[in-house]
Amino acid sequence: MNGKTIKAKPIALSLSLLTAAALLALAGLVWMGYRAMLSWGNLILALYFGSAAAFLAAAFFRQLRCDLYSYNTIFYAGFSLFLLSISVTHLVAAAQAFLAPEDYRVAQMLYSLVHSAKNYMFLTSPLLFCFSAALMVSNLALIRHEGRRFVNLLGILLALALIAGEILIAYLDFRGAYSRREILLVNLTANLTAAFYLYFECMIVGAVAADWIAAKRVAAHDKDYLIVLGCGLKKDGAPTPLLCGRLDLALRFDREQRETDGRDASFIVSGGQGPDESRSEASSMRDYLLSRGVPADRILTEDRSTDTEENMRFSGELIGKQAPEARVAFFTTNYHVFRAGLKARQAGLPQADGMGAPTRWYFWPNAAVREFVGLLTEHRGTQALVLGTVTLAYALLTVLAYY
Repeated sequence: MNGKTIKAKPIALSLSLLTAAALLALAGLVWMGYRAMLSWGNLILALYFGSAAAFLAAAFFRQLRCDLYSYNTIFYAGFSLFLLSISVTHLVAAAQAFLAPEDYRVAQMLYSLVHSAKNYMFLTSPLLFCFSAALMVSNLALIRHEGRRFVNLLGILLALALIAGEILIAYLDFRGAYSRREILLVNLTANLTAAFYLYFECMIVGAVAADWIAAKRVAAHDKDYLIVLGCGLKKDGAPTPLLCGRLDLALRFDREQRETDGRDASFIVSGGQGPDESRSEASSMRDYLLSRGVPADRILTEDRSTDTEENMRFSGELIGKQAPEARVAFFTTNYHVFRAGLKARQAGLPQADGMGAPTRWYFWPNAAVREFVGLLTEHRGTQALVLGTVTLAYALLTVLAYY
């Protein structure tokens, strides 16, 4: 992994050129007449959306090779599947138009586009219900072991929101309308609601894929610095089991690296003192490493940070003073690797690669939901732009189909 991300502009340019070519082809069909549109319109749309899906899928795999820790990774993974579903829908419609043109109307081509978000929601509803059920089961187990706190309810809240969206869209889809104006309002409400949920479903799919791939990564054994991110202490100042998992993973990696490469890496223990902690997380981690036989001169202490962004920034400052071109690995818990990697890139650690320590099965899903919410809130501008573009497109298509 070389720390280079794939630029969005070349991909946006490719998609723009592809869109222009598709529009020109459709305009040519309109000029050629009704029969040409009936026979070839859906095929052009199928090829267009299939090509767009292929572009995003290729960008996703190139992103994994260049740098997994990019916000683009989520977009590419989530939306490529949606575009593929539209392509398949129009491919089926094209086959119907070719085989039985007397039973097919050009308006159906537009309706397929208008209702594509809603159709995708229905198509993926079995997986969505299974995902929601798994979230609820893991959350109930988490509450039983960890207590009833609001943060322990996030998985249940997300599951209920996803199920409520499916039910609302189904209700609007089957609701009767008795006037042309009511038909427009019902369809507009249904399609905009579907577009809203579609967007977040694509983001969830992309985030799950990115989190899973990041959690399974194994860093190359060529590192100069090993950053261990803090995550809370016991009342007596000792590391929690979650933090011990991170430290043990770093120790195992260090042992394997010395056995395979002979390189002695420096540990950076990163974490300040919280309001309910008797000491800094960094000092507790330092004592833990010393008790495991790590020499004191191989441990650097960063005890100012209060969150992941500061963990990476302050650790990066320590590294920059000694070896700016150093190779770095960071160690956290499995559900946190991807977001921590994003923070490392923002902090100027382009070469940092992460590894995730395992956690209990019921803890990961809810913690992953917290990470997902964090990703959304940290990129509000991008979220608003893409969500606004998606909803506006469906609003225009719905009004066009109505008239």
